[in-house]
Amino acid sequence: MAEGEIDAPPVGEDLHLPAPSLLPILNAVGVALALVGLTITKLFTVVGLIIFFVTLILWIRDSRRDTSGLPAEHRGEH
Repeated sequence: MAEGEIDAPPVGEDLHLPAPSLLPILNAVGVALALVGLTITKLFTVVGLIIFFVTLILWIRDSRRDTSGLPAEHRGEH
């Protein structure tokens, strides 16, 4: 095996994929709104930052919940 190659998972082992979510898109909308608000009005900046931080917290919470059910070797723990 060449250096840097990773073994494929055993046959029949499930791959973990995160559930579909709108949180990344809403998070980006919050950042964009906050940046646009820097040139237009502070209200846009405040609303954008609120959207950003709320979606960031929800996104991290969902990711932690998704990975908590995985075996330790899949979470990077040894």
